[in-house]
Amino acid sequence: MNISARLAWRNLWRHSRRTWLTVGAMVFCNALLVFLIAVQLDSYRMMIDNTLGAFTGHLQVQRAGYHEDQRMQQTVPAVAALADKVRRQPGVSAAAGRAMAYALASSEQRSFGILVTGVQPDAEPSVSTYPGLVSAGRYLDGSEAAEIVIGAVLARNLKLGLGDELTFLGSGRDGGIAAGVATVVGIVDSGIAEVDRGVAQIPLGYFQQTFFMGDSGHSVVARVDELDHTDAVVASLRRQLAADSELVVLDWDTLQPGLREAIQTDMISAWFMYAVLIVLVALSVLNTQLMSVLERTREFGVMLALGMRPGRLGRLVMLETLLMATLGLALGALVGAAVVYYFSVFGFSYPGMAEAAAKFNLPPRLYPQVSALAVFWGPVTVFAGALLASLYPALKLLRMEPVAAMRAV
Repeated sequence: MNISARLAWRNLWRHSRRTWLTVGAMVFCNALLVFLIAVQLDSYRMMIDNTLGAFTGHLQVQRAGYHEDQRMQQTVPAVAALADKVRRQPGVSAAAGRAMAYALASSEQRSFGILVTGVQPDAEPSVSTYPGLVSAGRYLDGSEAAEIVIGAVLARNLKLGLGDELTFLGSGRDGGIAAGVATVVGIVDSGIAEVDRGVAQIPLGYFQQTFFMGDSGHSVVARVDELDHTDAVVASLRRQLAADSELVVLDWDTLQPGLREAIQTDMISAWFMYAVLIVLVALSVLNTQLMSVLERTREFGVMLALGMRPGRLGRLVMLETLLMATLGLALGALVGAAVVYYFSVFGFSYPGMAEAAAKFNLPPRLYPQVSALAVFWGPVTVFAGALLASLYPALKLLRMEPVAAMRAV
């Protein structure tokens, strides 16, 4: 350790209580930022997983142009076989084939427009939370029977109950009339009126038979093991499907373009609150260093009179702040990481979160993870703010006159 570092370290502990109070403020702020950022990042992960898990999936294989037009004729051939192929890809945890068509659903009393989705009953629960929201009856079994699961609002509008028959009429793949009669075996209550009003699911085989689809569908929906692996899985699938120019692989950002913007907006608003904490800590550092400079005015005057340059004194003050900020960063990051690790094991829940999670078939607790981004993002920002705050006391020394400083009381 050189003489400047030793001198800066000794100067810090001239008033140990004041130094520890400032370091304590930095440790508290850093630990709080580590915890808040870790929870925020995990809540974004949960938001993405839950939003995509409702219906979209992390990625989809579709016919080129289907995402924009959604025409009945834009089909994926051998959709069930393709779903099996996608399911075997490294990084993919689940995949299922789907087909969709708009139809007019009717009961004995009323008619409403709905979106009929053909799903693979055995695979759909692994890519979507929709099957887990059945509030009455059951979800579709593995057969290709004429069964249908509808939303609670649609059931109420059509005055249908379990065991009743629903007639739907639409347009087939060949342009002809497609009609079917299915028995209501389950009623879903997702809590989202649009979904419960207009979405119905039937077995994929029955859908293909009714709408003259052959073995085709409209998409293969897949979920990945880790959200961060989505880009790699998408790139791998694109390479494997490159021979078929009619098929495209779309990631979740393309399928849900507003989700990333919503996360970015929330992150910006959260950083306004974080900025308040950082400014308070920076003001604390400014006060500590300014008091230190004022108390040592005569000492600095003597040092200047003996030939020390003002710039070296300024660097000394900056070095003192650097040591104090490093101590605050290290202790704060360590405490914050320990807190986050605790909650990564035992979980963290907001008031009322468990009730909402049970209603929407979501995880009841957050499990924030210790990551370099969460641990160092906030503390490094506090570190930079502390160094900026020390610029004023350091620059004040550049204008100090030796004679006037030695006469200071």
